[in-house]
Amino acid sequence: MSTETPELFELELLGGAFERRYRKARPDIEAMPWETLDASAYPEEELAAARRNWTLGAFQEFRTAAACASTLRALIEARAPIDLIAAFTRFPLDELAHVELCSRMAMALGGAQPVWMDSSAICADINPALSPLHRACELIARNFCVGEALSIPLLHATWLRATHPLARAVLGRIVRDEAAHGIFGWTFLDWALPLLDDDGKELIRATADAAIVEVERMWASLPPDDSNGQPAPRQANTLGWMRTGDYLIAAQKAMRARVLRPFQARDLRLDAHARFM
Repeated sequence: MSTETPELFELELLGGAFERRYRKARPDIEAMPWETLDASAYPEEELAAARRNWTLGAFQEFRTAAACASTLRALIEARAPIDLIAAFTRFPLDELAHVELCSRMAMALGGAQPVWMDSSAICADINPALSPLHRACELIARNFCVGEALSIPLLHATWLRATHPLARAVLGRIVRDEAAHGIFGWTFLDWALPLLDDDGKELIRATADAAIVEVERMWASLPPDDSNGQPAPRQANTLGWMRTGDYLIAAQKAMRARVLRPFQARDLRLDAHARFM
């Protein structure tokens, strides 16, 4: 267990030439209709919930950027097909753009909520004793066949429910980027599985099952829709977040359709199949 003192999650831009290059690579960020959001039009309870969710979204996208960077190195070390690696190189930039989009949403709603983090645990380490191919398989199974495969239908469901033009624009941009992320894990497995022995396939199964258990723990920690007997905000979906009940229904559906069935189609039956299927 880390003994590191938690740090406040904060972000900054360096500016100058580097920001200009970044803006040129992702002009869609500045093109969002930021001027359309008037935070004073919403009750404080709804604003607080939205700020919290967008701040946590920024933090999660930051963690995913770190996971993408770690996975990119593993793909290179495993000598995955270079066109597959080249396609993957845009993913860390996508995630950092999503970090800015989420954080700017939180600021437009009145300011980010404090999030404390352990910098040394921003993304899970891989076992250095594994072979390069097995390291890549472990990261892909955890981060893409489970993590990203689940996040895309949930983001899409949130986008469908959002009614404010800014929230819809931001979520729509994220969903379009993430579409490529969601299929990458299965494309990689289709290349890697013929190269793996039984130990390699068992590593994928065990990694995916462990990742799903972590997801279930996160689901169990979500706040209920009612707080102290008060109903959830009437316009809970307007600003781009889902109520817990709606989220869990969509999440379990996504688990079956986007995670478990693709594993099953590749003759990789997980322990989680018994719980969800």
